[in-house]
Amino acid sequence: MATQHSSEDYMRRAIALARQAVGSVSPNPPVGAVIVRDGLIVGEGFTQPPGGPHAEVQALAAAGNAAHSAEMYVTLEPCPRQGRTPPCTQAIIGAGIKRVHVAALDPNPTTDGRGVTALQDAQISVVIGEGSEEALLLIEAFAKHVTSGMPFVTAKFATSLDGKIATQAGDSKWISGPEARELAHELRASVDAVMVGIGTALADNPQLTVRDSPLRNAQPTRVIVDSSARLPKDAAMLSENGNTIVAVVSADKARITALRSAGAEVLNMSGKGKTVDLRKLFQTLGERDITSVLVEGGSILLGSLFDQGLVDKVIGVVAPVIIGGHKAKGAIGGQGAQSMLEALRLSRVTYHEIGGDMVVTGYPER
Repeated sequence: MATQHSSEDYMRRAIALARQAVGSVSPNPPVGAVIVRDGLIVGEGFTQPPGGPHAEVQALAAAGNAAHSAEMYVTLEPCPRQGRTPPCTQAIIGAGIKRVHVAALDPNPTTDGRGVTALQDAQISVVIGEGSEEALLLIEAFAKHVTSGMPFVTAKFATSLDGKIATQAGDSKWISGPEARELAHELRASVDAVMVGIGTALADNPQLTVRDSPLRNAQPTRVIVDSSARLPKDAAMLSENGNTIVAVVSADKARITALRSAGAEVLNMSGKGKTVDLRKLFQTLGERDITSVLVEGGSILLGSLFDQGLVDKVIGVVAPVIIGGHKAKGAIGGQGAQSMLEALRLSRVTYHEIGGDMVVTGYPER
């Protein structure tokens, strides 16, 4: 542990520690902390599951007496308020830390810079902004939920080079390669819920579980948008560990009873018309402290989400294969844009290759 680093490396290490908490600490944010004294790392930690110690407290415990007159690097502003655990600012002050480097301020309105103020009032020097871009990416779901009550919604899909998600006969296994499919499981492991439409559920009979990636907590909640409760009671996902929510509108009582007897939770999400009120559904999920939802299809559901402006992030996997066929489905249905001026543009776009496929990540411009 006692290895000398530069200031940038200390914060980079704190960010790496925070990544270890992703997928296991919701609705809390993933945070990493490193304590440095005389150029040496003497303690480090990351957020534990709800009720457990925060990153700062874990790092202070590891450092012990060496924390006195040391510097702390933390990815998010320390909390100044009593929650399930005591205020982290109190622990930092009590340990005698002389300077705290904070990558990003806490977006929680109940904090609003009070953590930094508490440290400064105790004559602790505070440096803000080192590594902020990476730190903010780690808490994007927390930030959305804590400021709006709604979960952070990521639309993920895999297409051929000509934009198809299946052949005109409905075959979709497999468009992307094994490495990209492993990425899909990594994404599932990082979120609170995975959502698909009933068309995808009926066509693929998916398990919607994390299998090819380490699972840091419970399986994500499975959410099926199924207006008429058509999900079969013997669907593969209903025999898996974890919770399955079926969002319906007007459905036969016998079907609802069958789904509930199979272990699913059925929620009436009726709105205008005969389709599930997606905004109401996300509000309900947010009230349950589900801070992040990964939507994996199909094209009807994704189209509705884009039409209603409910997508926060897009992850598209493009495989170097041509499917063709005018009846073959594209990734995004719905009404879509009437002109290119109305087309949804992505910002903060990144690209990387994985196993021969191209992964494009971006954020819809509002």
